[in-house]
Amino acid sequence: MTFSSQDLKFIQDSGRSAEEILKQFHYFETGFPFVQLVRPATLGDGIHKIEDQEMLSLLEQFSLMKEYYRIAKFVPASGAASRMFKDLYPYLDTTTAPLKSKIAHFMNSLSECAFFHDLEQVMMRDGYQLKEMVIREDYALILEYLLTEKGLNYGNLPKALLKFHTYGDETRTALEEHLVEAARYAQNNDHSCFLHFTVSPAHQQEFEKRVSEVLPAFEQKFSVKYHISFSVQHPSTDTLAAEMDNRPFYDDKGSLLFRPGGHGALIYNLNQLKFDVIFIKNIDNVQPEDKLEETIIYKKILAAYLMQVQTQIHHFLKKNEQGVVTSAEKEEMIQFVEKTLQLKKRTSQNLVDVLNRPIRVCGMVKNQGEPGGGPFWVKNSRGEEALQIVESAQIDMENDKQKVVFEKSTHFNPVDLVCSFKDFRGNYFNLHDYVDPDAGFISYKSYGNRKLKAMELPGLWNGAMSNWITLFVEVPLITFNPVKTVFDLIDR
Repeated sequence: MTFSSQDLKFIQDSGRSAEEILKQFHYFETGFPFVQLVRPATLGDGIHKIEDQEMLSLLEQFSLMKEYYRIAKFVPASGAASRMFKDLYPYLDTTTAPLKSKIAHFMNSLSECAFFHDLEQVMMRDGYQLKEMVIREDYALILEYLLTEKGLNYGNLPKALLKFHTYGDETRTALEEHLVEAARYAQNNDHSCFLHFTVSPAHQQEFEKRVSEVLPAFEQKFSVKYHISFSVQHPSTDTLAAEMDNRPFYDDKGSLLFRPGGHGALIYNLNQLKFDVIFIKNIDNVQPEDKLEETIIYKKILAAYLMQVQTQIHHFLKKNEQGVVTSAEKEEMIQFVEKTLQLKKRTSQNLVDVLNRPIRVCGMVKNQGEPGGGPFWVKNSRGEEALQIVESAQIDMENDKQKVVFEKSTHFNPVDLVCSFKDFRGNYFNLHDYVDPDAGFISYKSYGNRKLKAMELPGLWNGAMSNWITLFVEVPLITFNPVKTVFDLIDR
């Protein structure tokens, strides 16, 4: 494949290199290699269960670690809410959609939704009574005011800015619930609280406006000083789309078409943060405040477990650098690698490389049939067994043996991570060095009436962190409470 001089200028002006684009583009021809599953990670074999005594010890350690570590929270928040309402869109046209019982139930439960009063107000502005429209079953009208610019425009906003919960006369968006959570477990010893949200450029101003409106009240309530920052997915991480026959895709103006490379591109945003401990959690996974306690406890436990393991790693590496490691200490190091880190078949010669990497502790919940990724033992490119979070798109489901392994998974990835990427000398790792470029996948999209192939970069918590030290810890199901569809907002 060659690019025209016009293409090359377009690529250069967008901050990309032709070499990198060509390197990525060959995956349309070859496809991405499938992950080689060995077995599911289970309790006692890849997933650590925190017993009561260890829990008390870790909570105590967390209280102490806040004196020495700078903590932050990272929240991918650019996701649009359109998929959340996909089951409602057909009912904007009542002539084509047969009524389903769950739609009727939702309409009769609107008063339980945090956005009910706002919806009521925008409809009243135009002379409509929401409750009366529900009785008349004029669902198309109600949805027009809920989903489109005629009313709340919820179908076009990011999930972060939707109202999720009600507290008497107060309502909170998903964004605000993350502020509340952070005050409870990501507050530093000086009462500072750092949160970083990745947002879409089109909505950053709305995020900043909402934050400025609510911050004073939350700072007073929780006695914290918030430091909120935002970043967008950098255009240089967009990937070139392909025609169905794997030629480069050009838009209607004759320019190469680049598309966002998926949440894996956010490793570039994460790499900019300079903290000792960073919590990562999805924007839609938030509990009402009165149900938060267990979530807070386990966030602290995951962070303390991370720092306990990292402290031991740094101790080994410092001793090794000083050249004072005895044979007994080297054996202790090997036992630590094999038992605590659960890394098999390692030799003493490569222990430094094994230990000197970014580290993450991932909470895992028991699988309740949720779609998506989970914890597995996989065989890496060096033929070694390693723990990874694997998405279904990375697995060859045509291979019966691989499918069986996938279906035997006992746990699910709720995106509940705590990570650190400082080395034993106090320097930050370059996270791009630990991405597995082979862990992306191809998806099928459209541009107007034209079909295209899109390339998704290695996901943030699977391929983008593939070469980190990975530890799995079981967390209770109650800590996983996502809003994937609008129906999840009822009876919370």
